[in-house]
Amino acid sequence: MDIDDILGINKAAKLATKSAIYVWGYNQCGQTGRNGNETHLRIPKQLPPELFGCPAGFNSRWLDVACGREHTAAVASDGSLFTWGANEFGQLGDGTEEGRKHPLKVKQLETEFVKSVSCGAHCTAAIAEPRDNDGTVSTSRLWVWGQNQGSNYPRVFWGAFTPNTVIRHVSCGAVHVVALSQDGLLQAWGYNEYGQLGRGFTCEGLQGPRVLNAYAKFLDEAPELVKISQVTCGEYHTAAISENGEVYTWGLGSMGQLGHCSLQYGDKELLPRRVVALDGISIRDVACGGVHTCAVTTKGALYAWGSGQSGQLGLGPQTGFFSCKLNSSESLLKNIPVLVVPADVQLVACGHSHTLIFTKDGRISGWGYNGYGQAANEKATYAWFPSPVDWCIGEVRKLAAGGGHSAVLTDACSLKELCEFRLADSVTLSNACQIEDVASRTGSDALARLCERLREYMLEAGDGIVDDDE
Repeated sequence: MDIDDILGINKAAKLATKSAIYVWGYNQCGQTGRNGNETHLRIPKQLPPELFGCPAGFNSRWLDVACGREHTAAVASDGSLFTWGANEFGQLGDGTEEGRKHPLKVKQLETEFVKSVSCGAHCTAAIAEPRDNDGTVSTSRLWVWGQNQGSNYPRVFWGAFTPNTVIRHVSCGAVHVVALSQDGLLQAWGYNEYGQLGRGFTCEGLQGPRVLNAYAKFLDEAPELVKISQVTCGEYHTAAISENGEVYTWGLGSMGQLGHCSLQYGDKELLPRRVVALDGISIRDVACGGVHTCAVTTKGALYAWGSGQSGQLGLGPQTGFFSCKLNSSESLLKNIPVLVVPADVQLVACGHSHTLIFTKDGRISGWGYNGYGQAANEKATYAWFPSPVDWCIGEVRKLAAGGGHSAVLTDACSLKELCEFRLADSVTLSNACQIEDVASRTGSDALARLCERLREYMLEAGDGIVDDDE
């Protein structure tokens, strides 16, 4: 019997006994959760429990984290939702339009157990169940607030779904929102100037919710209804995965973010259309950025398409979107998905102009626009290729990327990881070498990398002291 058995830690369930949230990058509106005046923070640093009203040393756990353009939200294991950052459209859900640099609980949802959260440019959406639910029936409901959502407070939103519909997932774009039901149906609402609502036409003004009922699997055949398993919104485009692992995209495609060799309506696609370049490749995860899209296969390969002008495709310096010659002819195949990482990708997140992944070896890597440090450790303005983010400890459960900031949720599921959490909190310049040596010999690779990076940073700082807000 090992130490985990003695302590009663369930390895099969991999239940976290402690979690940590790291946030870094652009901080003009306090979206990194720090009270300092720095406009950006290049070092991912754990948000302490005290920020959330918990005592020091509190064994905190987290369920979800999400980044908007300039605000952030996190779900605690007790079902509480915390928000912070910009609030000019009421996206923090506190009834005001005043921003905050520190997290506060969303009081209007205290009667709900929040399960997940999504942040758009200026709005927020959450899936929650009533706390008085006895657990015999799933009653996951959608709550929305902020720009175009009718309130600065969270409100229940059924839209085009019936009130007994179980909501499985929700994603927010710049000015549109898409929700997925347990039955695999999508409904979308918001603005539709680029066809991002998938209705087969464009229109001006705010549009009410409507269920999507046509997916173009083949261009020469009539659109049909497809059961969807996942959906994600980019700035003005949308992507979804069918139950068969096929990717459909629609909306604005001017920079190749839809992954189609050609578009049916100028620079846009008005109906969900299958990405035929991924034929025969089963996709399990998809993420949309401002003008790029990434997909992870069931075997862990990462494909990307769209604009690479800021390096967000991970293909090196690009003058425009990805393109390649077909059989050396004059015609070009533009915007098709290209293989970026061949295997072992577990998670992916796309920000406005940067991308983050978590791989099987326990590493977090990023690339793209890095002016605020949101994509990588390196200090360059652009990270053209996958580059390490080595400041996070624990098993990564969620990556989130916003307009110019990033977040990671990590868990400790074993005594070893709990010890790593404790050591990471206490590492200093004087003991970093010793902790790094122990970490290297015990296979605590993330902790060893943290010590190495911390030593490098502190020595560069000259005085061996890191500002609390850094």
